[in-house]
Amino acid sequence: MSTNHYENFPVASILMPARLRPAVKAIYAFARSADDIADEGDAGPEQRLRELGAYEAALDRIEQRQAAESPLFQTLQEVIMAYRLPLAPFRDLLSAFKQDVVTTRYNQFTDLLDYCRRSANPVGALMLHLYDAASEQNLRDSDAICSALQLINFWQDVAIDWDKARIYLPLEDMQRFGVSQAQLAGGATDHAWRRLMEFEVQRARTMMTGAQGLALRLPGRIGWELRLVVQGGLRILEMLEAAQYDMFRQRPKLGKADWLLLIWRALRMK
Repeated sequence: MSTNHYENFPVASILMPARLRPAVKAIYAFARSADDIADEGDAGPEQRLRELGAYEAALDRIEQRQAAESPLFQTLQEVIMAYRLPLAPFRDLLSAFKQDVVTTRYNQFTDLLDYCRRSANPVGALMLHLYDAASEQNLRDSDAICSALQLINFWQDVAIDWDKARIYLPLEDMQRFGVSQAQLAGGATDHAWRRLMEFEVQRARTMMTGAQGLALRLPGRIGWELRLVVQGGLRILEMLEAAQYDMFRQRPKLGKADWLLLIWRALRMK
């Protein structure tokens, strides 16, 4: 899931049962507001970490069954209690947001996956709990899909993240393919860059397709919702390839025509 305001978060989707929409909105409000603390405005690192620490304290109050002190957490507490949601995914999200404040580079792919585990995977886990479908196999495949979506968002936002002084491409991969940080600054898309991005795009595609069976196992609306999410992520990868990985000048974004294609592909998933 994207940490940039959770572009892929299924807020009030027409495929989502009306009874679950308030719960999803409450979870989204928590995630987006915490993400904004870490990433928006002019606050310094110490203030951002302090405010995120206040969110952690609010989760502690929920765990101790004490009254919440703000409307946001009052609503979240009601949702957590009503659906018996685990608190670990919420704590993982805060851990990732705190990391965003202090970490701007990732040396190895395993480091990046650990960040995805806490920044993206919790969203999928919470959705499965809301739908009472949080089996071990479902959670494992959900983690792979969510991490793949996060990686896809990183790949399409290379230029945006560079402007924020962040690089989510693993530095070891950049070195392996001969791509420097100066190339990111200049938006150079030479042969080395294309080889690097071919590698990273295929990495994300393999993760996504290897876990897409979850969308076929889940019944009803959640299954169709996830089919579209999977196909949306795969479509972005196709658009990156078609643009020769020049996301510096043409960031891929799904349009109306793409959604018709996604629906067609979702219907044909096997």
